[in-house]
Amino acid sequence: MTDVHRTVDAIWKMESARIVAALTRMVRDVGAAEELAQDALVAALEQWPQSGVPDNPGAWLTTVAKRRAVDHIRRDRRSAEHGRALAHDLAERRRTDDAVGGPEYDLGAAEPASEQDDVLRLMFVSCHPVLPTEARVALTLRLLGGLTASEIARAFLTVEPLIARRIATAKRTLAEERVPFELPDGAELAERLSSVLEVVYLIFNEGYSATVGEDLMRPGLCLEALRLGRLLAESVPDEAEVHGLVALMEIQASRTAARTGPAGEPVPLHAQNRGRWDALLIRRGFAAMLRARTVGTPGRPGPYVLQAAIAVCHAQARTAEETDWVRIAGLYAALARLLPTAVVRLNQAVAVGMAHGPAAGLALVDALTSDPALRDYHLLPGVRGDLLLRLGRGEEARREFERAALLTKNAAERAFLTRRAEAIPIGDASTRTFGEAIDAFLAQDRLAPATARSYGQTLWRLRLSLGVGLPLASLTPDQIAGAFRVSWGGVAAATWNRHRSAVRAFGAWTDTPGLDAAVPQRTPEHRPAPMPVPPGTGWPGDAEAPLRERTLWTLLRESGATVAAVLALNVQDLDLAERRARRADRQADRRSDRRRAWITWRSGTAALLPELLDGRTRGPVFLADRRPGPARAGTLGAEDVCPQTGRGRLSYERAEFLCKSATGHSLRRLRDWAEDADES
Repeated sequence: MTDVHRTVDAIWKMESARIVAALTRMVRDVGAAEELAQDALVAALEQWPQSGVPDNPGAWLTTVAKRRAVDHIRRDRRSAEHGRALAHDLAERRRTDDAVGGPEYDLGAAEPASEQDDVLRLMFVSCHPVLPTEARVALTLRLLGGLTASEIARAFLTVEPLIARRIATAKRTLAEERVPFELPDGAELAERLSSVLEVVYLIFNEGYSATVGEDLMRPGLCLEALRLGRLLAESVPDEAEVHGLVALMEIQASRTAARTGPAGEPVPLHAQNRGRWDALLIRRGFAAMLRARTVGTPGRPGPYVLQAAIAVCHAQARTAEETDWVRIAGLYAALARLLPTAVVRLNQAVAVGMAHGPAAGLALVDALTSDPALRDYHLLPGVRGDLLLRLGRGEEARREFERAALLTKNAAERAFLTRRAEAIPIGDASTRTFGEAIDAFLAQDRLAPATARSYGQTLWRLRLSLGVGLPLASLTPDQIAGAFRVSWGGVAAATWNRHRSAVRAFGAWTDTPGLDAAVPQRTPEHRPAPMPVPPGTGWPGDAEAPLRERTLWTLLRESGATVAAVLALNVQDLDLAERRARRADRQADRRSDRRRAWITWRSGTAALLPELLDGRTRGPVFLADRRPGPARAGTLGAEDVCPQTGRGRLSYERAEFLCKSATGHSLRRLRDWAEDADES
């Protein structure tokens, strides 16, 4: 990349939001506005290397983009009067331009009010509730942050096509729903503002505590969230919650340098060197907090103002010992009344444990262990381990740290939790643990691969719920029953009974019968026969479904193979030229009819498969959305993981969920319908 290209990239990130916002006001279509802005960027990349970067690059880009917009309006045969007015406006500007060198424009001056309002409108549009949360985040970073799809994908450790698809779908949804490019007012403003604040804070949190990957933090996302928050605070200066969010992010960001050690390992808040906290960011956070209190309603702080007040308490303490934990516990109690989520109550338990002793905190944490919302949240066992360790219950604390390490998807946190577990001495090393028994049970040669995979799904989930280090002799039916309720409380009777059968088989093999005694057998409910799938139904009824789902449904429909057989297909077993694939299950090779060893398909699948594979040469054909975490990885063999992407095989359960969500029918029902349609 040349110096000019780097300059263009940097300028674009600063100016893109303002340009896209101005164009959206002109063409009333976010997707079209971004395409027009991209045309201006391409023009800069083509012309600036020869002509040099203009003195006013932002104005240059704006002028070119608006000219493209006028052409777009004319081509689309918009109102002649509207087009003439815009053309006249640009003609006036062009009189002061030097060729395309841009009008006189002071980049250091404040934005005109209309342009700032346009950016605010764009923020509200990109965070519109009609979009799912993931799409709001991606679209906000794309339109307001100027990040490319590949940059967003790298930031969230996912694949670029997925981010590009989310952005494209979001823009199409906004156009189809005719979301107006205007600021809401009254009650709608409060509702929409909460959506905007949620998206900004989600971006910040992903940068501050990365959920996946090798690094604990992604500072670029933190900086982008801070920029968006400050812009929002300038645009809506009378909203206390906006200033509260800015204060919270400023103070949390001030700890960035102290949050990791020399090897990138996490440093807990109480152990951080407070001399490394950024004093400027703290002062900015205090100023934002004062502004929130000035414009807010006395005695009625919102959730972001309360969280900012907690951050202020930490920042005001010169040492960890001087922290006013009693006040923090009181603030968390107020926050829990306002926002009674499981995560807030877990944070409240931490504060209570510091203010009133570990026993009081542990009582609150134990009340949360049955909450399904925290089933896979690694901080629940992590907090519980801390409190148990302070109470002198080292063996139990060790098991909780091990469980937390299995649950987290972040490598730095996993290593930190593993070290904490290993630092606690093992009591009796000869005692057989639950985790060791599971490994030995699943390693039996007598278990068929499909049976081992099914049992493994059950036992690995119980292992996450109960801990790998739990002595097998101390495992009780009540513990199993509690884990069942949290893990599978809402599943169908057949699924519940399947997991119960796995526990019964495990108990018989380990000479601990009766482990399933407290888990009742469920009787399947009588359900009316599903309505016939109407002819012509695709997946999930339109051509805009994700490529993976379209390919899966088309292959099921054209091949007539079982769902399990199709999901078990591997790339290396495909014969694309002959439109067939060798079955992955070994039983097919032992059948007398050798033709049954192959799955064949027709033209629909033949057109979709190459695009789905995207150059992959080995691994599962149908992949999950992301790389498996430690818990899921333990149930996967080498053949179930793609060596190029690291993503695991799409599970039957996930495929079934996607199918029912999209069509209201099971995969098997859609496949049976396809066979019926073919026979008729």
